[in-house]
Amino acid sequence: MDTIASLFAFITTPVSWVIVQFHKLYGAIFGPDTGWAWGLSIVSLVVLIRICLIPLFVKQIKATRNMQALQPKMKAIQERYKSDKQRQSEEMMKLYKETGTNPLSSCLPILAQSPFFFALYHVLSKIAEGERIGALNQQLVDSAREAHIFGAPIAAKFTDSPEKVEALSASLTDVRIVTAVMIILMSASQFFTQRQLMMKNVDLTVKTPYMQQQKMLMYIFPVIFAVMGINFPVGVLVYWLTTNVWTMGQQMYVINQNPTPGSKAQDAYLQRLLKSVTHHGEVRGRGRKRVVKAIVAKGSDRNENERRFFAGLAKAGFAAQPDGTVIKSDTVSAEAEGGAGTRRQQPKRQTKAQRQAAAAQQAKEAEDAASTAEATAGDKPAPSLEKDTKPQAKGAKPGAQDATDKPARPSRANSGGARQGKSGQRKGQQRPKHPSSKK
Repeated sequence: MDTIASLFAFITTPVSWVIVQFHKLYGAIFGPDTGWAWGLSIVSLVVLIRICLIPLFVKQIKATRNMQALQPKMKAIQERYKSDKQRQSEEMMKLYKETGTNPLSSCLPILAQSPFFFALYHVLSKIAEGERIGALNQQLVDSAREAHIFGAPIAAKFTDSPEKVEALSASLTDVRIVTAVMIILMSASQFFTQRQLMMKNVDLTVKTPYMQQQKMLMYIFPVIFAVMGINFPVGVLVYWLTTNVWTMGQQMYVINQNPTPGSKAQDAYLQRLLKSVTHHGEVRGRGRKRVVKAIVAKGSDRNENERRFFAGLAKAGFAAQPDGTVIKSDTVSAEAEGGAGTRRQQPKRQTKAQRQAAAAQQAKEAEDAASTAEATAGDKPAPSLEKDTKPQAKGAKPGAQDATDKPARPSRANSGGARQGKSGQRKGQQRPKHPSSKK
């Protein structure tokens, strides 16, 4: 580590000068030899560096999103040119050039702050040895050696020997407890930062190898920092813990204000935007107007979160405009309500058991109706089956007896009389009786 830090010795003078300027400010408040003065100087150095790296952080976000969007195309190129590695590399570079994507952009913030990190490590190592370095004279070096953060000198390490720790006017137990707590906090903040990126700000509808790589890094990075942390001085642990907390807060802000399309964070953002539009009747803020404008421009390519947002606007009676504003529209509201009413009128689908029960009920009702009809028909008088008992006349034909044995057909008069007797209301002239009928 000392060899690597010496490679960045050219930047130790600017880093040490910044620390000295912040130490003058905090020394006037907390005292020049206190751990608060030196610790806050290191924290302020981190904040200053990270503010300067904000443009690179924005490029990192854009590069990460572009890489996520390109993963399906990259996978197709790898499968198409599986046997030709050279052609595969050429097509990849062509894809990066066409889309304006730089794979190294996602690593820019880490690469940019690495020189400052190693320069600070080099400065703290020299302080532990009691040697002057950069803008730190011997008086400031001695003051820094005596500064303790929660009982641990800022130049002490977890792996230092008891003699070296005693030379810094501290106990080995205090040093190891403080460094262990800082290492745990540093690893936990790194894990949480990566986890909120994977769980909230990634489009889960697209499954790519990039997501698997990010999940692996989510578990690998904290382990790497934990292993390396035992060789970091307390001051460097303060530096790295501060930059992790800064990254976590900065990322939370970006996720809340500019989430990745298709992610859970975008759904939550659009729901908050919908509530704001419904409450105020307009889109407030230029950033929100840009978001609505971009969604309108997508047209039919909107994702599920964006379609749900537009449906909510229509239900509330608003219509989004191409410039990112919204207008009140009764037509859109009526269409949304009419469509909802039509959907509510559709009958629910019945289960198989419900359909069988309904069929059995219908069959039972039909059987009961048939039984009622038969009972009603049985109450009417049966037609007369009386046979003609008159003896056969002389000279009658041989087959006449067979004819007389058959039941006599009731005449219309008789049936009419029966009906008249039953109802007692039939009027009019009666037909004459047939000669063959009884008198």
